[in-house]
Order: sequence, then structure tokens, then C-alpha cells
Amino acid sequence: MLGMIFSADRRAQPVRRVEALSPRNVSKTSTPYGAPPTVSRMAPETRRNLLADPAEPTLLPADPEPEPGDPAEAVAAARRHPASRIAWAVLAEQSLTDTTDTSDIRAYAFARTGYHRSLDALRRNGWRGSGPIPWEHEPNRGFLRALWALSVAAQRIGEDDEAARCAQFLRDSSETGYQELAGS
Repeated sequence: MLGMIFSADRRAQPVRRVEALSPRNVSKTSTPYGAPPTVSRMAPETRRNLLADPAEPTLLPADPEPEPGDPAEAVAAARRHPASRIAWAVLAEQSLTDTTDTSDIRAYAFARTGYHRSLDALRRNGWRGSGPIPWEHEPNRGFLRALWALSVAAQRIGEDDEAARCAQFLRDSSETGYQELAGS
């Protein structure tokens, strides 16, 4: 279908109209390439935003606390430095070692706290919502471990969508971290 549009110098220019997607020309089971959706296409994989400028890796500064060795140390570290990424990640991981409903909720709360404290630290250090957060940089591991613990805890309490989002976020942030934490 051709129409006309006028340019700034008032000359008519032919324009081809593009047919909009509508329920009549798109089936609910189609994908952009016409293949039916499959579970393998929904599985977590590393994805790169091709429209964004390549982001520099975000390297967090050292955590204010060393990695706690036991639950009492983790609690003390979180009390001394509530912004400690590693303290919240360790508390979440320790709670995940139990398999009770209460420990799953506790792990979810600890992991969510570590995740949000980490997002604050990432933003303060120039992260703009995407880009690599390398596992190889030790101070980033508190965030990555909290993110993985949040994914596991969310799955345990039935938040499957959140579990998948967190696993994908981890994989997009650090494939190495994902491999290390997921054990694959």
C-alpha cells in the first residue's frame, strides 16, 4: 500500500505502509520466526543487548567485612556493617542448608536484603542496570552469591518467575559466576 508524505521542501514522497500486527495475522503459538515455542528456547542463556553500548565491567570496592566463617560471625558482620554484601549472602546460604519452610523464608529475606544492598553498591559504582559484573573480581562475589541464593530461595517458596529472572540476571551478569554457583 502506498501513501504520500510531504518533505520539508513540500515535495511529495511515496511511502509504503507497513501492515500492523493484529490478532488476525499473528497466531498465539507463533514466534518471530514462525517456529513453535519450546522449553529449550525459554531456558536461561546469556543474552547481550545489541542496542546498548558495550558496558564496561562493574568492579565493586572491597566489602567492609571479610567473609564470615559461621552463622554467628555472619550475624555479627551484618550488625556491624548492614551494607556488607558478603554477610547477607552468607546468611542466605547458611539458611538454605536447612530444608524447613522457616529456613526457606529466612533465606529469601537474607538474600533479598543482600541483593538490594548490592544493587545500591553497584549503582554507586557506575552500573547502569546492565553490563558485566565479573565473578573473577572478588568483591563482586557477595552480590552474585546473594543473587543466586535469592533465585534458589524464590524457587523453594514457589516464586518460580522470580527464580528464573534471578538466574537469568546472574547468567547475564557473569557466566562464570553462574557456572560456579549452579554447579554446571
